[in-house]
Amino acid sequence: MTRTRRFHPAWAVAAVAFVALVGAAGFRATPSVLLHPLHAEFGWPLATVSAAVSVNLLLYGLTAPFAAALMDRFGIRRVVTAALVLVALGSGLTVFMTASWQLVLCWGVLVGLGTGSMALAFVATVTGRWFVARRGLVTGVLTAGGAAGQLVFLPLVAVLVRDHGWRAAALVVAGAALAVVPLVGWLLREHPADLGVPAYGAAEVVPPAPPAGGAAARAGGVQAAALRTRPFWLLAGGFAICGATTNGLVGTHFVPAAHDHGMAETTAAGLLALVGLFDIVGTVASGWLTDRFDARLLLGAYYALRGTSLLVLPSLFAGTAEPSMLVFVVFYGLDWVATVPPTVALCREWFGASGAVVFGWVFAAHQLGAAFAATGAGLVRDRLGDYAVAWYVAGALSIGAAGLSLLLRRRGPAQSTTETSFQNATRSRTISASGSGSG
Repeated sequence: MTRTRRFHPAWAVAAVAFVALVGAAGFRATPSVLLHPLHAEFGWPLATVSAAVSVNLLLYGLTAPFAAALMDRFGIRRVVTAALVLVALGSGLTVFMTASWQLVLCWGVLVGLGTGSMALAFVATVTGRWFVARRGLVTGVLTAGGAAGQLVFLPLVAVLVRDHGWRAAALVVAGAALAVVPLVGWLLREHPADLGVPAYGAAEVVPPAPPAGGAAARAGGVQAAALRTRPFWLLAGGFAICGATTNGLVGTHFVPAAHDHGMAETTAAGLLALVGLFDIVGTVASGWLTDRFDARLLLGAYYALRGTSLLVLPSLFAGTAEPSMLVFVVFYGLDWVATVPPTVALCREWFGASGAVVFGWVFAAHQLGAAFAATGAGLVRDRLGDYAVAWYVAGALSIGAAGLSLLLRRRGPAQSTTETSFQNATRSRTISASGSGSG
């Protein structure tokens, strides 16, 4: 009796969430294309422009756990709508900027807050509420939404920048984010119980539990309890390296690095979009694998393969897209965010009902790593004249992340006691913070 309808509404919610994630991904796909145009027009050093990217990446991560708690308190629909408006506002206002601090405010703060509210914690919230069966697969598909946004927007942005300037590209992204708002307001539902149906794969309707305390109190309470656990630090450490080696380094600096070797920016942007195409395949496949295999082993394999590919990358750059570079693009693309479904699964396994908020904090670590890498690679390029050291360091760190993943213990009889203790500690800290006026 788990399926009383031919079409479960969970699939409609997942579809709308996918579209929202694609819309939010648009502006995050543009930094690597805009680095040189902004440098050429304003004379800002690449390290300065990269610092604005770092603020964006940092807030993108730090907003996630609070957004997950806000979704629990105020609803997914309101939070996602507000987030899309922030993305559009930040993107649109960049056309008026004349100083680097305005770039940090618009590109870094506004867009960082908006995209962070629709980060992977949003994925964890939707899948946690609406799916029991196929949860890993749907996590993979929704995560691939970011790659789809990159695939859709990056070549378009590169052409717009080339033919019409970077301001036209910023306005297109703002319009795309606003276009998603009506769809979210119309179709994005909160809980299966609101429609009188069980979650997909569940046997009975479960009313949503009332949130404990304010959003800030809940996010802070979960963080305080998670910090006392070994699995959190292992997951957060590995995911920080994941962010450093994807969004922070490759996502931000691949196009400028290729341009340094004589490759046209439109060609390099096309290669990065191709990474996004294969990322869709890899992430969906990773979700399917996560439903069937040990998530720890999957993470270890993903990070080790990524590290190997990054160590080889410096020798592949050339003035044209050589076959060896295309092999890298395919290989690296399949691994880009394949780490997300097993990481979400492990957060849910170890932290139960608070898994989405815990994943928000793990994702914050991801973006801390990304922010550090975005700025660090810019400094390496300014000081040394090329990116080679950045690629080698990233490769070594990825192999280290594989080791962290394998240090996670398998779920055993003691895990249920650990989860119960964690939930009790979270509840106690949340109530205490709420009583002190937090959130």
